[in-house]
Amino acid sequence: MSDFVPGIDLSRAFYAEVVSPLVSGVPHSAALIGPGSEVLEFDTDRSADHDWGPRVLVFVEPGAVAEVEAKVAAGLPGRFRGLATVFDYHGEVRPGVVVAELGEWLVARLGFDPRRQMSLLDWLSVPWQALAEVTRGEVFHDGLGGLETARAALRWYPQDVWRYVLACQWRRIAQEEPFPGRCGEVGDELGSAVVGARLAREVMRLALLLRRRYPPYAKWLGSALVRMPGSTELGQGLARALAARSWREREEGLVAAYERVAALQNRVALAERQDERVRPFHDRPFRVIGGDRFADALMAPVTDPVVRELPVAGCVDQLSDSVDLLTSPRRARAVTAAALRL
Repeated sequence: MSDFVPGIDLSRAFYAEVVSPLVSGVPHSAALIGPGSEVLEFDTDRSADHDWGPRVLVFVEPGAVAEVEAKVAAGLPGRFRGLATVFDYHGEVRPGVVVAELGEWLVARLGFDPRRQMSLLDWLSVPWQALAEVTRGEVFHDGLGGLETARAALRWYPQDVWRYVLACQWRRIAQEEPFPGRCGEVGDELGSAVVGARLAREVMRLALLLRRRYPPYAKWLGSALVRMPGSTELGQGLARALAARSWREREEGLVAAYERVAALQNRVALAERQDERVRPFHDRPFRVIGGDRFADALMAPVTDPVVRELPVAGCVDQLSDSVDLLTSPRRARAVTAAALRL
């Protein structure tokens, strides 16, 4: 039996038993949010081999950071439940307690402070992973009041922005859905498998977005999908597509997955109902769902005039999967603004 304790449970106890007494009398908020598999509750005993330990973020009033840091450092025990309270975290040896001013921390993570009115660029330039990291995890105490306000503001897209992001996700499927068959038809099963895997990823992301869940980055995408209600049959179709040895088998799996997400969109009722069945790609022998028709249907009821005029290109995750770009709010914001003319 493993004696592993999930990081969220460890940090909750660490705050209650150690950190809270150290900052008693100091107005603060405390949470486990931000980077880390434990924030999304995907950590296992494997996670504890690096960048892992008792962690808490403590947010204080501007100007109080240095004083509270010193207070915590002076009173922090060397170990908590057998684990070091000072450890190597992303190449820096430091206490598991990070003291920060909330506004500065939010701007560093997102590129803006969501407690102020959010712009369309704000929504579309933040990677899904970052949105998940701020809205998931757990708040242990919100004495300052602003932390839960920020999380509530980011909980999910405004309705027209949600339609737009979904439309762009369908467009990504539309752009490549006949290619697994076309590659296979000319004997390129490797190429067919590569495109099929790309399409499987886009379907997974689409399913999560339809369920109002920000898709996490690649390592946890499958883990997030299997936790989604009603995902079993969708996962089975995608698994068949990825395990296929021929393009026709691959198409069978993808077709099953396409029809599942088409039905899910109809149930969500954000747009006019569409036929959930696949059809031939023009007069070629490849079956497709016709992603463009779902994208068009989603954009039809959009009333926000700025959203209506956007190129159907997407949010930053749909524009690029460069890690260097997605982990830099400044770069992500610049690329999104340029691509969408915002």
